Amino acid sequence: MGARTVLILGGGVGGVVAANRLRRQLPRSDRVVLIDREAQHLFQPSLLWLAIGDRRPDRIRRPLAGLKRKGIEVIQGEIQAIDPAARTVLVGGRKLIGDAIVISLGAELAPDLVPGLSESGHNLYAIQGAESIRDALRSLREGRVVVLTAAPAYKCPAAPYEAAMLIEAVARRQGIRSKVELDLYAAEPGPMGVAGPAVSAGVRQLIESRGIQYHPEHQVTSVNRAARTLTFANGTTASFDVLIYIPPHRAPAVVRASGLAGDSGWVSVDRGYFETSFPGVYAIGDVTTVPLTMGKPLPKAGVFAHRQAEVVAANIVAAWTGVGRRTAFDGYGECFLETGVGRAGFGAGNFYAEPAPQVSLRGPGRWWHWGKVLFEQWWFWKWL
Repeated sequence: MGARTVLILGGGVGGVVAANRLRRQLPRSDRVVLIDREAQHLFQPSLLWLAIGDRRPDRIRRPLAGLKRKGIEVIQGEIQAIDPAARTVLVGGRKLIGDAIVISLGAELAPDLVPGLSESGHNLYAIQGAESIRDALRSLREGRVVVLTAAPAYKCPAAPYEAAMLIEAVARRQGIRSKVELDLYAAEPGPMGVAGPAVSAGVRQLIESRGIQYHPEHQVTSVNRAARTLTFANGTTASFDVLIYIPPHRAPAVVRASGLAGDSGWVSVDRGYFETSFPGVYAIGDVTTVPLTMGKPLPKAGVFAHRQAEVVAANIVAAWTGVGRRTAFDGYGECFLETGVGRAGFGAGNFYAEPAPQVSLRGPGRWWHWGKVLFEQWWFWKWL
């Protein structure tokens, strides 16, 4: 068979890992093409450190063009349409045809779904928002800081809880902790609920032991910028001086228009192989939904996008070359949990375990914090 082409849509964690693995293992005559509207890869776990002033923006980004030296074709442009049946992608008016397509476009941040949200606060999941959080914290002298999850499901489930603890540590470092009230309003019933009751309780204890007031099951319905107030579905309101939020998520518009998004609003895939209902079309990472037996979906997290990318790449290579064997994603994942003052916890386990995920949380220590620092450095060296 002649040369073939795999199109990888998205230059985040999943897309970058898939491109590297495919380029390394496919014949050089096969094309590996990565497409993203952004010129740079953003290492999103480090947004937390940018928000508290421990990173500069240039330290947590790298040009995707650097992948070209590995033999990966990189196209910067807006993906205008995806036809999964024909395996074609329209980019900047140019139609590309793939023998396989790997969709790793992530979740689109949608603060517009909550009236007043975007103009009233700082988006923790955007680089500009993290920079504005940093600036707000530097000028903070007193008042009420609110961390808000605007929907019960979002990527990086630990991040808002990490943010609250890191901000609390910043206030102590600046000598203003006694003048700052810190509240976390969560749409979900508890921290990191999919990880199980023990992990959820452990994270809540970490939060509350630092004097952070935790308010679960508070679904925000609107934000009043002038009055600096939040209104919730349960009829309560809350005031703030600084608002830091995780916005609602949705699948990117081009995915929703393609027919790939099901009733859930996300791409349905086989939970082992991440194949869609269209032959040769795969989806990985945050753009997918994977129901678990417990009734909740697999969390959206970089560690899962990474491992799913490894599985999909290995299976494309096996199918095209006969080298290796078909493999399945096992549901295992882990994450660091930054708690401030150079310490972090570490959670890990099997999210595919039955009847419920089996996940454990190790308490904060300096080792886990430095593990995340080293992981950040390794990530750029290994993949970009």
